Amino acid sequence: MKFLLLTPPLTQLNTPYPATTVLKGFLESNGHPADQADLGIELVSHILTSQFLRQLFGSELTSWQQQTLTAIDVVMRFLRGEDNTLAPRIVNRSLLPEGRRFDSLADMEWAFGTSGTEDKARYLATLFIEDVADYIRENVDSHFDLIRYAEQIASYAPTFDEIELHLKAPATVIDELLISLLDSHLQQSEPDIVCLSIPFPGCLYGALRCGQYIKSRYPSVHINLGGGFPNTEWRSLTDGRIFDYCDTISLDDGETPLLRLANKEPLVRTFIRNDSHEVVFVDHPAEPLLNTTTPSFEGLPLHLYISLAEMTNPMHRLWSNGRWNKLMMAHGCYWHRCAFCDTSLDYIGRYAAPTATQVVDHMERIAAQTGNTGFHFVDEALPPKLLREVCEEILRRGDVFTFWGNIRFEKAYTQELCDLMADAGCVAVSGGLEVASNRLLKLIDKGVTIEQTVNACRHFKQSGIMVHTYLMYGFPTETLQESVNALEVVRRMFDEGIVQSAFWHRYAMTCHSPSGRNPERYGARRVEAAPHPFCNNEVDWMPLEGQTDSQFDYDIEAVGEALRFATYNYMNEIGLDMPLRRWFTIKVPKPTV
Repeated sequence: MKFLLLTPPLTQLNTPYPATTVLKGFLESNGHPADQADLGIELVSHILTSQFLRQLFGSELTSWQQQTLTAIDVVMRFLRGEDNTLAPRIVNRSLLPEGRRFDSLADMEWAFGTSGTEDKARYLATLFIEDVADYIRENVDSHFDLIRYAEQIASYAPTFDEIELHLKAPATVIDELLISLLDSHLQQSEPDIVCLSIPFPGCLYGALRCGQYIKSRYPSVHINLGGGFPNTEWRSLTDGRIFDYCDTISLDDGETPLLRLANKEPLVRTFIRNDSHEVVFVDHPAEPLLNTTTPSFEGLPLHLYISLAEMTNPMHRLWSNGRWNKLMMAHGCYWHRCAFCDTSLDYIGRYAAPTATQVVDHMERIAAQTGNTGFHFVDEALPPKLLREVCEEILRRGDVFTFWGNIRFEKAYTQELCDLMADAGCVAVSGGLEVASNRLLKLIDKGVTIEQTVNACRHFKQSGIMVHTYLMYGFPTETLQESVNALEVVRRMFDEGIVQSAFWHRYAMTCHSPSGRNPERYGARRVEAAPHPFCNNEVDWMPLEGQTDSQFDYDIEAVGEALRFATYNYMNEIGLDMPLRRWFTIKVPKPTV
């Protein structure tokens, strides 16, 4: 069986999403040829050209449109790393037309210093192409965005109704371009099976547009959907209309389900629609698999990826700047206890690890394929014991790598381990301090304390490793005072310089997490509702006692705005001496776009 593995629009633009590379390496090692394509980067690379934009703009050009046509091709060359000499021209503000995105331009000297010309230029160039994306979304295709594609219709979709309405609408010019790119791959590959990975809601519409076209023009081709979005949202699927756009939907790791499909063996962890048009989940027993084959990047247009700087936040710049090789160090989470995490799902709750030798073998082979020695270890937290062994193996072999990934701020991160990580090439870590309250950290079974987190961050700082922390507010039973105290913890960490970046998000109860499955243990109760026919993930909840019409007796939205606004200023070294109460009384400015 011949496979065509597709990433629909849109994910990151600076590097390939890893799903297709992992599956291609696995399938080919099991005797099934597989081609792969990233339709997102191909789509954006066709759109952001003077040739395509000239067709969109028409014959009577505004000054902004004319300047855009002049600049777009050279700016894309710069963002691909093909012409770094353009940086001074961009920075002196004489080349790019400046639309609304420039109205909120950050303090360039604070963000990049006086010598960071290329970083400044990348930030300005990113604002420029975001202006172009805004124009397309407002005038050509309301679904379009540089990172997401019609995300608004998939983010909360209890039924298939609205999505189907958009799929039955006439194709936009962007849709038509996507289908043209898809058809080229179908003709060249001639696959028996097309697999569309849907990691995020912003990939769903593009995947279903592709499925719609394949069904109409290539009816003999089998279409399989998989990825993070189906894994979390479709486990209770009953609406069979989705199968008008696909033939099967596989859950959890895709290797075994696809191998069974290709070998015409009994399916496992797979949704089908039977002859009575009922949705059926087929789950024959199968041994858990730890895929130890090296991901394959063959066939991906690595030269098309662009490095962006959407924010001056240093960690976000690291994430979106540079063509990082994405690689999993281990399967699942070695802790898998946190109350807010989807630990009941196989790809999180089942921990399995390769050897350090296998990990470094993969790194060497991938670096040889891509020409890049930078690695972003994705998915769950890096296991400290395996991480130590990987670092020792890198140093033993004399390899030169640069890497970063997610961790838990635990006592294992001694100064000695952090120094070892830095020597092996680690430049940054991200980890969850979450609620920043020892009472709540114990309640959610995070397994760390504020003191442990602070000590780990100090060790990372001493080793020259940048630290980003994820933060959460609005967990059941959290009081307003605890939110204020959490902000004080964050303020002290920025003041001491042991974190460089942080982000707050509001807690969401999901049906796959311990807090969603046993909410009473955490001081909450689920608002009972029958499962939706399409998407089921986030669930409504209320306190066990107290308020019956609200989750909190204070304005949780205002608290969230204050936490984010204060932390943004702390990252800019502003307001570190300001009384905490002031952040909760300042009217937070709204974004200009």
